[in-house]
Amino acid sequence: MSTVRLLDLHTVNQIAAGEVVERPASVVKELVENALDAGAKRIDIELVDSGKTLIRVFDDGIGMDLDDARQALQRHATSKITSVDDLQHVRSLGFRGEALPSIASVSRMTLSTTRNDGLRTVLKVEDSQISHPKGSAGPKGTEILVEDLFYNTPARLKFLKSDTTELGQSMEHVSRYAIAYPQVAFKLVHNGQVGLKTSGSGDRQEAISDVWGRDMARSLAEVRLDAAGMTLTGYVSPPHITKPTRAYQYLFVNGRPVRTRTLTAAIDQAFRDLTPEKRFPLLVLMIEIDPARVDVNVSPTKSEVKFQQEGQAFDAIRIALKSALMDHGMMPNAAGVAAANEALAAIRAATQETYDYRSFSSGPTQPYENPTPAMFDSPNVEVPIPVFQKLDSALPFVTLLDGLRVIGQSMNTFIIAETKHGLVIIDQHVAHERILYEYLCGIKGTVAIEKQALLVPQTLHLDRRSALLLRERLQEVIDIGFELDPFGGESYVVRAVPAAIKNKDPLKVLRDVVDELVEASVTRRLVPTREQIWITSSCKMAVKAGDPLSLAEMEKLIVDLATTENPYLCPHGRPITITLGRDALLRMFKRT
Repeated sequence: MSTVRLLDLHTVNQIAAGEVVERPASVVKELVENALDAGAKRIDIELVDSGKTLIRVFDDGIGMDLDDARQALQRHATSKITSVDDLQHVRSLGFRGEALPSIASVSRMTLSTTRNDGLRTVLKVEDSQISHPKGSAGPKGTEILVEDLFYNTPARLKFLKSDTTELGQSMEHVSRYAIAYPQVAFKLVHNGQVGLKTSGSGDRQEAISDVWGRDMARSLAEVRLDAAGMTLTGYVSPPHITKPTRAYQYLFVNGRPVRTRTLTAAIDQAFRDLTPEKRFPLLVLMIEIDPARVDVNVSPTKSEVKFQQEGQAFDAIRIALKSALMDHGMMPNAAGVAAANEALAAIRAATQETYDYRSFSSGPTQPYENPTPAMFDSPNVEVPIPVFQKLDSALPFVTLLDGLRVIGQSMNTFIIAETKHGLVIIDQHVAHERILYEYLCGIKGTVAIEKQALLVPQTLHLDRRSALLLRERLQEVIDIGFELDPFGGESYVVRAVPAAIKNKDPLKVLRDVVDELVEASVTRRLVPTREQIWITSSCKMAVKAGDPLSLAEMEKLIVDLATTENPYLCPHGRPITITLGRDALLRMFKRT
């Protein structure tokens, strides 16, 4: 057996760096946290090539003298705590003393700092070797320059994602801190272009506006509650303003961005029955609590915390959010819901049109547009449904139509029909999703995407992160039928939309598509591909579970489904069609 031996300092630092520095965004996060702990009122971040070539973070905090600067480059050297007992009441963002030496071990790093305007101390670190100090003129504060990240660990460099994904990760970290610390002016520049900028005025709603956009910020209700020894403040969106992912839910404990199952479950509980399935409210929630009642030393990234009384934290969040909605008149009651449903029914009845369900052809059909009672027969009117005979080879799964008779709809979600082969149950949403997906990606052949010009062009306002990602994938979004152009800043003017989203809010569909791309890029750390855009768009355009359909609509959906390459699985892999064969049904009821 080999002899046990001590590792050299350089190797130890690189192992520690594996926990602290996963990607450029990890560097940005650690350096921004150091700047905030130093009391900075201004933090400038500059990135080149999404941080792979250069990361520069400047702050106007307290700075360091030569001795402190040298000490800060040693592992486990920190000014935040002095003993293990201090971990019981940590208020700073950093406390382990690993960030600077870990970053320096996988890059060429320059530290420039001073406690007063004038002469700065400059130290360069390469291969864990610290240079002799030099002097340089500059203002009070600290500047960290990180160049050629992972130059000496090429394996890590190889596993980085696209520049868009890596930049999105960095912007996500800066966005969270910009909202948590509205009194600090943040500026992030990428390849010479400003990606995010806040005023530092101290107004949190203004910071939210700078990060998420003015329209989103204006829609939010204020949260304020003191309960169970906790102070909860922030903003939450009303039930009718939601996102398809949790990407716009920012939670902070004592100023630290965190995620815990307890907090997430409390948010979901507060909005149960208020928001549609798989839709999530926007949220910025600041939780102030005695540091002795929360453990922040849970994960290497310091993004998870554990409450001493999880149940109290759960109840406080749930009550705070419900109270905010009630105080702002946003909590619906039974009478309000009933009145809204009656008004909606009256509007639909007044705008009904007739649809000729016999107009389909035996060849490939046009994509099934999003159905509403305004486009088709009323579900309450009986429509004679023809029994289809076997059609030609243009329908690859013609057995779906072999003696087809639509029986009806269950739970406004599943289409129930019978064929010569048995009972067929079809999930209407995923069926329509499969049809639209094959149409968008051209499986049935190259076909021009049908567009619907808007009578009045509409303006889409996005937050900086979403606008940056859309700019990167603009051509793919245009290819699926949207006609849009940059309109200054983070805005786009939309002139036409895919015909398949007729009678839907086109800006909402487009926002949802962009939100899904942000979620894939930032949270799931995936590179948004053309296929991902097809899958996301088809999902957002498709008829939803819970939408009532007429018999004619259901029939048309099944006919279109029979022309697809795969009528059994949607692009996400969820089942579309389940068939209970005649023999199996007879056996179940002991008729054979």
